[in-house]
Amino acid sequence: MALLKPAETKDGIYLNPVPTEVGATKHFPQMLRRLIMGKEERVPRKPLGPFRTDLATFARPPVSGLRVTWLGHSSLLLEIDGTTLLTDPVFSLRTSMVQWFGPKRFFAPPLSIAELPKLDAVLLTHDHYDHLDRNAVLQLQERTPLFVCSMGVGGLLRKWGIDTEKIHEMQWTDSFTVPSASPTPLTLTALPARHFSGRGLKRFETLWSSFVLKTEHHNLYHGADSGYWPGYREIGEAYGPFELAMLEVGAFDPLWDQIHLGPDNAMKAALDLRAKVLMPIHWGLFSLAFHDWFQPPERITKLATDAGLPLWMPEPGEPTEFAGEARNSLWWRRYCSTVPSPNEHADEAASKVAIRV
Repeated sequence: MALLKPAETKDGIYLNPVPTEVGATKHFPQMLRRLIMGKEERVPRKPLGPFRTDLATFARPPVSGLRVTWLGHSSLLLEIDGTTLLTDPVFSLRTSMVQWFGPKRFFAPPLSIAELPKLDAVLLTHDHYDHLDRNAVLQLQERTPLFVCSMGVGGLLRKWGIDTEKIHEMQWTDSFTVPSASPTPLTLTALPARHFSGRGLKRFETLWSSFVLKTEHHNLYHGADSGYWPGYREIGEAYGPFELAMLEVGAFDPLWDQIHLGPDNAMKAALDLRAKVLMPIHWGLFSLAFHDWFQPPERITKLATDAGLPLWMPEPGEPTEFAGEARNSLWWRRYCSTVPSPNEHADEAASKVAIRV
């Protein structure tokens, strides 16, 4: 497993597992032109939702031992064999350093922080604003006994006033069993991802990670943010097969194909991971790229059908028990003025941009 090893640093910054171009100033003129001239439906023309979560569902444990509630983007409420985990919670109106400017969410949170069931831990994959919401963290400190995060992110949490005893930081290849009352413990393993970190003008000072979530009965993979890289195959060989792989499909563009997957590379990664079912995440809540807001789910639906890989795409806020079967609600189509052919906006990276590793 040549690629699955602890993260290395150079001159005080973390390095990607393979050489990676995060962003180049040479692309700024092109991006500005597309931002101004683009005709895509980047923000829904019809209001989405409101979506509401049936809170009574949480009073009953899932028969299969696994229940997933997608709150939008990469925020997931995972109930796994008696352990409850909240990932990358973003509850604020905007994903930005300020709340008066920046990408605004398409729909309100399906449930409030006060309505969350009892948590055993909050999992923070990295420090970007669309994954680490300071306001949510401050509210969650009274709702969770533990924040599990990538190396360095704990420094931010402590700066915000979170007790050190509530923080557990993880380096790539570290494993940690979440304390809970469950007789079937949940073990998290932090693994490399091909991405970056940074808030404001600082970059690479904290680590970014993907995670394996494993109990005696379930084995899941949370890919967080990552571009495609050969490590997916090694992860699949070492830790798979996965009954459910949660992989990002949105906020993609060929200009940043090395740090985000997009639908085509998410499908490739899922196959490398030996995933039995794919759950697309990181879409449907914020406008963070130049594609139609509904392009990612349309494209991944087409790709999954062609590949014969089941998809898991419940409606936002719907607590949905997972038992290994496909579930694609196609909920976004209720809000589309027109739904294009899934190939109309197919990821250019699949045919025009070579994956550079």
